Amino acid sequence: MDDAALAARRMWRLVEPVHTVTYFAPEARAAFEAAGLRGFWRGYFAGRAAPIGEVTAPPVVAAFFNFAPSMVAVALPSVWALITPADALAVRTAGAVAALRTLLGVAPGDAAPAEVGAAAELLLGSIEGLDGAGRPLGGPNAALPVPDEPLARLWHAATVLREHRGDGHVAALVAAGLDGCEALVLRAAADQAAARTQQPAGPRSGPGLGLRREQIQPVRGWTDDEWDLAAARLAGRGWVDGEGAATPAGAAAHRAIEEVTDLAAARPWARIGPTATQELAAVLLPVARAAAAVMPYPNPVGVPPPESDAATG
Repeated sequence: MDDAALAARRMWRLVEPVHTVTYFAPEARAAFEAAGLRGFWRGYFAGRAAPIGEVTAPPVVAAFFNFAPSMVAVALPSVWALITPADALAVRTAGAVAALRTLLGVAPGDAAPAEVGAAAELLLGSIEGLDGAGRPLGGPNAALPVPDEPLARLWHAATVLREHRGDGHVAALVAAGLDGCEALVLRAAADQAAARTQQPAGPRSGPGLGLRREQIQPVRGWTDDEWDLAAARLAGRGWVDGEGAATPAGAAAHRAIEEVTDLAAARPWARIGPTATQELAAVLLPVARAAAAVMPYPNPVGVPPPESDAATG
């Protein structure tokens, strides 16, 4: 793996917790509920899909990739009768900022610490001029206006990078011949196989952090039959064994997908170079650690704690 791809993996572990306060922090959930979006998934689909516009379910199934189409169809397009995309964007930013204020100990009305502002500006520098071609979520997020408030700027930049990387991950999964359910089955199978040796299956895992079927299947909407059929297809490829764990070939395929994901996410870090990336990692690490306090492990987005990798090394 080249240096920029390795940097992409390390920086992902710092950027992802900042972005995902919008899913896990109570302040972020409360903001969507106050806007009339009752239930977690209405806020999730409205907030994350809003940069694309007032879309129906099929574009979101395509872009989000691993959600069952039936689950997406419950929220879209009906959620747009409750909130406009523009308002959903405002609500998700307000909720994320409120969450970051709590996690960083910044009282309402107080200015964000200087180091937060510095992290925001460095992170924004990494996305300046970022190409959105082939990035159905990263591109639209990058096209949004950059907020003025430092915490909002930080969250915006983290979100652009997170979705940019996610788009590349989806491309890697498609190139490996996987559909949305199969991707989840392989992830759980790789973690199950790794648990036998107490070794991480890849960058989305850590010792004791293996994701199990019962954790991920319900929150992505797949039925038991759909999951079992996906597992059977992977078994037919020689990637999953009779106990639902990845075979050596399946584990190798999983690692290869993660390496391609890192390569697809490397351009921002290659452009700013190793010195700037190291500087950014140093200022972002305390923020990521604070943000990670609301994230369960293991989690559906697959990111380990910031401490689980030499993020600044």
